[in-house]
Amino acid sequence: MSQGRVAGKVALVTGAARGMGRAHCVRLAAEGADVIAVDVAGPLPSVRYDSATPEDLAETVRLVEKEGRRIVSARLDVRDLDALRAAVDDAVEQLGRLDVVVANAGICVPAPWDEVSPEVFADTLSVNVTGVWNTVMAGAPHLVAAGGGSIVLVSSAAGLKVQPFMVPYTTSKWAVRGMAKAFAVELGRHHVRVNSLHPTGVDTPMGTGDMQAAVGKAIAGDQRLAPMFTNLIPVEITRPEDVSDSVLFLASDESRYVTAHELAPDAGVTEF
Repeated sequence: MSQGRVAGKVALVTGAARGMGRAHCVRLAAEGADVIAVDVAGPLPSVRYDSATPEDLAETVRLVEKEGRRIVSARLDVRDLDALRAAVDDAVEQLGRLDVVVANAGICVPAPWDEVSPEVFADTLSVNVTGVWNTVMAGAPHLVAAGGGSIVLVSSAAGLKVQPFMVPYTTSKWAVRGMAKAFAVELGRHHVRVNSLHPTGVDTPMGTGDMQAAVGKAIAGDQRLAPMFTNLIPVEITRPEDVSDSVLFLASDESRYVTAHELAPDAGVTEF
């Protein structure tokens, strides 16, 4: 068995078919963890970018197995608690335990405030907040049974400061930040740590399709707000693997006393 930084652990990752989720799966596997990979691998609600496919999820499986680790995958919508709980329970039975939960699945639909439809607002909250809550509810009992573990709720720089033209997304990511602290308070006695993660812009498929055009159109309507997207470190965008380094730290015993904390691999964007 690999003697990596999370050797012997099992990690659940949602939104695992591509982008940050895939990067998290591969990084954790490279450091010795077995993986439970969950993704809807199908049409996402309301979004303007390309949705993940079953082939994307299969590629994540292949990459984890290439690292010599076991992986159990499941296609489901994180908004479906019963399906998520059943899949996690089955995977834990196969892999023997669960130590890490990474609630990564999320959507983003940028638009000026007065162009946000009730459907977009509801979809964003259901995936980004209810889906995260469901993920914790499905995974946390197994961490308690294991005697401890780490839960990472993927928020955003938009969960530390306002990001313009993203009222539903910003609302959801502030909720995720608060949720992490609330769970940390109650799960601490079980040696389960809960933290939120707040990346800046990341180069993922979320930026495909009409996504960039929608952002550009919104900025054109109020250019005074454009600097709010500026990173302090002079990079326009980061890579999924950059975020995975932070996930690995929070998943590992190196962060054994880090809980109810916001970790921000955000290139300083929240300081502007």
